[in-house]
Amino acid sequence: MPTATGMPLAYRWRMTEVGFSQISAYQRYKLMASLIVPRPIALVTTLSAQGVVNAAPFSMFNMLGEDPPVVMLSINRLQDGRLKDTAANILSQREFVVHMSDEALAAQMHACGESFPASVSELDAVGLHATPSHSVRTPRIAEAPVAFECVLHETLETASRYVFIGRVLWLSARDGLIDTEAWRVRLQDYHPVGRFGASFYTRCRDRLAIGDETASNPIDAL
Repeated sequence: MPTATGMPLAYRWRMTEVGFSQISAYQRYKLMASLIVPRPIALVTTLSAQGVVNAAPFSMFNMLGEDPPVVMLSINRLQDGRLKDTAANILSQREFVVHMSDEALAAQMHACGESFPASVSELDAVGLHATPSHSVRTPRIAEAPVAFECVLHETLETASRYVFIGRVLWLSARDGLIDTEAWRVRLQDYHPVGRFGASFYTRCRDRLAIGDETASNPIDAL
């Protein structure tokens, strides 16, 4: 028998209902971070006023648009209210470099998330190497397959976070990854990792096409 919504009772799903105003910020974080997955990971380099290259991973990150080419990076405050080094450096230098991490880089990317003094470069600590960028002073990571050089385009501040919108000035990609005649990425050679839940990562090797995409636009030919 159909219900008032037109859906037969046999096809109705029982749902757990949660009013976000009734739970704590940490509880909201745990639910959102574990349900909004997989998320791309930005391994971000910044430069301190003292010239130290900072590197840290953030999964509250994504592309926002192409004209202008902008990306979004959300960085929480520390428990005592202080800014993380990445946020402080972006605010002072107004630039940063976003790197995509592949499977080969995953362990070192994760290690960059450990707590280091501001005077210590995570790149040195985990065995990665800095190389000059093209359009910003902040160096990029030589081992990363993809790097987007960004200047600060816009900033949003909340009680718990800074949300940075970066405008991309330059892209560096590993040789062979981009077909610069067709302007397509050879996805069969690109194996980024993503965030899955609060503490886990996921690979991107399991891919599927839907409908006519299989015949007309195979992913490995993009």
